[in-house]
Amino acid sequence: MTVYLDHAATTPMRPDVLAAYVDALAVAGNPASIHSHGQEAKRLLEEARERIAATIGCEAIEIVFTSGGTESINLAIKGMWWARQADRPRPRMLIAGGEHHATVDAAEWMAVSAGAVVEWLPLEADGTLLPETLRTALAADIGSDGEDSVALVSVLLGNNEVGTIQPVAQLSAVADTFGVPLHVDAVAALGYIPINFRALGASTMSISAHKIGGPVGIGALVLGRTATVVPLQHGGGQQRGRSGTQDVAGAVAFAVAAEHAHAELDVFAADLAALRDNLVAGVRRAVPEAVLRGPEPGERRLPGNAHFTFPGCEGDSLLFLLDAAGISASTGSACQAGVPETSHVLTAMGVPESEARGALRFTLGHGTTSSDVEALIAALPDAYERARQAGMA
Repeated sequence: MTVYLDHAATTPMRPDVLAAYVDALAVAGNPASIHSHGQEAKRLLEEARERIAATIGCEAIEIVFTSGGTESINLAIKGMWWARQADRPRPRMLIAGGEHHATVDAAEWMAVSAGAVVEWLPLEADGTLLPETLRTALAADIGSDGEDSVALVSVLLGNNEVGTIQPVAQLSAVADTFGVPLHVDAVAALGYIPINFRALGASTMSISAHKIGGPVGIGALVLGRTATVVPLQHGGGQQRGRSGTQDVAGAVAFAVAAEHAHAELDVFAADLAALRDNLVAGVRRAVPEAVLRGPEPGERRLPGNAHFTFPGCEGDSLLFLLDAAGISASTGSACQAGVPETSHVLTAMGVPESEARGALRFTLGHGTTSSDVEALIAALPDAYERARQAGMA
C-alpha cells in the first residue's frame, strides 16, 4: 500500500481535467492569430479566463496566465517594485517572514541586483502576521516630508508549510491606508478555503493549477485593474504585463480544475479537516513528544495541513523511513542545489534550529482516505524510534 500525503507539493491531476487538457491540446491555432483556427483557440482561452475569474471573485481581464505560481510571484514582486519607482524612489519592500521561496528568493534577488531594501516582518509563534505589525512598519517609514519609501507588501494567504491562514483582508486595509499595494500568494490556499480577490482587497494575487488537480506549468497572476507591473519578459504583449504565446490547453484544464474546486469546496474542506484532525490526534498518540506547529486545528489553519517537529531526529531521516514504508510526506524545508536547510518558516516563527530540523509536513487532498491516515499512524512509531537512533547529522 502506498500513501500520498504531500498534496501541498502537487496534486494528482483529476481524470476529467486530464480529458479536457488532451482535447484542448488538439486545437491547432495560436490565440494571437486572426484566422479561424487562431480565433477558435482564442475563444477557448478567453472562456477559460472567464471561468477561472468566476471562481475567485475577480474580472476576466484581471487574469494574466503564467507558467505557474513561481512566475506569478516573480512578476508581482519584481514588476510591482519596478512600477513603483516610476515617479520617485521607493526602495523598500515589506515581506512577511516565512514566505514561500519564490517570494523570498525574488526579494533577495531584487536586493542584490536592483537595490531593493527588503524588510522581513516578524510573525507570531503560530505563523500569523498581525495587522498591527504591518501598520507599525508602514508608519515608521514615513519621512519628515510626509512621503514613504515602501514599494509593496507581500504575504501568503495560507502558509504552504505550517498552514497558517493570514488575515489578508485586514492586512490589505492597513496597506491601503498608506497607499501601498499588497500582493497575496494564494497558491497554497486555492481550493482549500474560499477566495474572493475583491473581498481580500489585494492589488495582485498569485495562483497555480497543479495545487488543485490541474496540470503543472499553468498558473495566473490576478492583476487588479488599478495595479501596474513592469513586464519581466518582452516580445508581443499578449497580456497585461506579460508577453508570450498563451497556453490554451493549460488554461482550459486550469478552468476545469478551478470550477471543481469551487463547487466542491464546502464539503471537501469539511471532510478534509476531519481527516486532518484525526491525523493530528493520531500523531500525538503515536509520538507524544511531537509538537504541532502553526495554529491548532480549526484555528485559521488550512484544512489539509498538519506540520510537526519530532525532537531528537532529523526530519529527512524520518521522511526516508516513512517513504520506505510506502508513505510520502515532506520535510517542509527547501532544498537548494541539493543542500537541505532548516525551514526558514519555523525560524521566522521563533522555533530553535535544533527543533526545526525535526520537521515533517503531512498535507491531505483529493483522494486522501481514513485508511491513509491509519497507515501513517501505524508506521510512525517505528520510523520515529529508528530516526532517533540515527540521531542528528
